[in-house]
Amino acid sequence: MKKMIIQITSGKGPAECCRVVACVQNLMTKQAKQQGIELEVLENIPGEIKDTLLSATMMATGSNLDAFIKEWAGTVQWIAQSPYRKFHKRKNWFVGIAAFDVKDLMQWNPKDVKLETCRSAGPGGQNVNKVETAVRGTHLPSGLQVMAMDTRSQLENKKLCLARLEAKILVWQTEQLMAQQQSQWREHNALERGNPVKTIKAELL
Repeated sequence: MKKMIIQITSGKGPAECCRVVACVQNLMTKQAKQQGIELEVLENIPGEIKDTLLSATMMATGSNLDAFIKEWAGTVQWIAQSPYRKFHKRKNWFVGIAAFDVKDLMQWNPKDVKLETCRSAGPGGQNVNKVETAVRGTHLPSGLQVMAMDTRSQLENKKLCLARLEAKILVWQTEQLMAQQQSQWREHNALERGNPVKTIKAELL
């Protein structure tokens, strides 16, 4: 089972592009359902106008993701009259779609983690405070930290700490890639935007 993170971005385009992001997300969701792909919304950043999105981030899970990703990844052109500016001449609106394999994001190495034990605070009797069962993990490359003090076992807390830190690093790495992708897409010139992977002609209702 493969997992991919997909982001649709308006590239800070006008409201029409933000509406296209929402429309494309709906189209992708419907298509994924038909193809047996699970598509979970991780984050939607709303635009200023109702039913518009600056960007949408989703997690796709399935065994046949490659064809689905290939169809959508790149620049999508949507041809429609502006629903917000009645006499606006422009009819071409663009959004960028990028996909990242979760496996590529997980550049996870437990050797990059510094583990420290400390005394647990809170309820649990005197034993909790006397023995250093809590574990703090610091991911040295990023400086991210997590704490685990769920159990009285230092070993169990260590496992929990590493698992939580790994999850936190995945989110952090994804955010870094997303920011990079958004920046690159904004810098596209007219030639690149004029070479879409997909063109859709439909009203932006």
